[in-house]
Amino acid sequence: MSWNAPVVVVGAGPVGMTLALCLARRGIACTLVEMRPAGALPDVKCNHISARSMELFRALGVSQDLRAAGLPDDYPHDVSYRTSTVGQEIARIHIPGRSTRLTDRSGPDGDWPTPEPPHRINQRYIEPILAGHVAQQGLITTMYRHQVLDFEQSDSQVNVRIQNLDTPDAPPLHMQAAYLVGCDGGRSAVRKAIGAKLVGDEVVQRVQSTCIRAPGLKARLQAPAAWAMFTVNPRRSGNIYAIDGQEVWLIHNYLRDHEADFDAVDRDWAIRTILGVGEDFEYEQMSREDWFGRRLVSDKLREGRVFLAGDAAHLWVPYAGYGMNAGLADAANLAWHLSAQIEGWAAPEALSAYEKERHPITEQVSRFAMNHAHAMSQRRREIPLNLEDDSPEGQAAREAFGQNLYDLNVQQYCCAGLNFGYYYDQSPVMVYDGDKAPEYSMGSFTASTVPGCRAPHFWLGEGQSLYDALGPAYTLLCLQPGHDDALQSLQAAAEHQGMPLRVLDVSGVKDLPAEYQHPLLMVRADAHTVWRGHGLNDVSAHTLVATLCGRQSRV
Repeated sequence: MSWNAPVVVVGAGPVGMTLALCLARRGIACTLVEMRPAGALPDVKCNHISARSMELFRALGVSQDLRAAGLPDDYPHDVSYRTSTVGQEIARIHIPGRSTRLTDRSGPDGDWPTPEPPHRINQRYIEPILAGHVAQQGLITTMYRHQVLDFEQSDSQVNVRIQNLDTPDAPPLHMQAAYLVGCDGGRSAVRKAIGAKLVGDEVVQRVQSTCIRAPGLKARLQAPAAWAMFTVNPRRSGNIYAIDGQEVWLIHNYLRDHEADFDAVDRDWAIRTILGVGEDFEYEQMSREDWFGRRLVSDKLREGRVFLAGDAAHLWVPYAGYGMNAGLADAANLAWHLSAQIEGWAAPEALSAYEKERHPITEQVSRFAMNHAHAMSQRRREIPLNLEDDSPEGQAAREAFGQNLYDLNVQQYCCAGLNFGYYYDQSPVMVYDGDKAPEYSMGSFTASTVPGCRAPHFWLGEGQSLYDALGPAYTLLCLQPGHDDALQSLQAAAEHQGMPLRVLDVSGVKDLPAEYQHPLLMVRADAHTVWRGHGLNDVSAHTLVATLCGRQSRV
């Protein structure tokens, strides 16, 4: 089949561009269709890239550029809780800034098992960096100021009509693609076109968001600056994120239960109360956005050759940036499955794995975020009236409430479970062995090699991670010597099916994580374990490989 582009991606935000980069890394051409003009700065929404996302960007060759951008080198990435932005600090979550991020192990996430710790950076820096990498890829074509009008699909392709928005009277362009992916945000036209519906909770919270320029704010801080500074006092609760570490800030004003209308609260009063400044303080309002925190997940992520990813597939309270980061995980997962189809070694049935893998995770994460939002709303209702009092009782109230906030929110901002704990337990292209994956929460997880889990990280040598050595499809880890027969059987079976297989002998690696108890372990390019065992004969090897290619039921 001849296509204008194997994959058309609608939307060139972080998820769409990451999907395109993942495809290009595997040699798959892609066309991005974006309504905005080239170089348009995004809204100041997401402020965080998770460890799993940084691992993905490491594989794409983007992580170093991202880590070098954003806040100044010495600006702390801490989360601080205060009576106002310029008031008394009552709790602080220590998160190292970028100058010490790779060496400072003192914070709550300092011992995380990853080659790429999280990075606090605003979306206004993320998108231009991704766009620069996209522009360098000869396999990616970006059509700025274009809009997908509609599409129709057959058994073999998707026919797409695209309009140049700068020449609206010109005839639409026609493209043929093998697959189309909607990464076109919460109001996704692609989602509507395939008849998918968002299901869940329409309103979890209401938030007034304002981006301000306030050059004089930093000098007024009593406590050291932080990436996120939360205000808790009886009059108003909100938080402020440092965008550039100098003068640009994003303020969230959380409306109370009885404040059902965004106009119920004077924006300027709320901003000044959150900041803790008077009428004499000058600031410039750069942009504003009022939004509902929701918990909505699309009832389907696929219709034939058309897929949804990112906000087009799920919307939830944007705590810790996990809306965008979940979308990036969608992109990594889907790119892998689409590549296997386009390369021709996976059966069409294998494409069902995307929805079966990602849909349960989006449901889980959306509920984690919603439950945390409810817990934070409850804390805001419980702010002690004497929190600001200059008295022993006020001091005691600040200490107790500060500890309460720390204990709750360290789970959000240092959320090991959301980073590493999620697993795929319903995939048709994994071989399960009866062992159950460990339970996980937002804040914690237990590393495991159970199929479906992320293979535990370890270093192969100086500066080289296990994940750096994974192949584009499957990688067979040989953890113990003496399994040559099984190795030969798997290699022969993979060659017969046309399945790319990289063999990696790690039997000589010192200090392997204790979770690696099997001598052989198969890992996908996205670092999820798909099989583990002690040996294979020719028959079982062929059955295993066929399952991984989606050609028969599970072993």
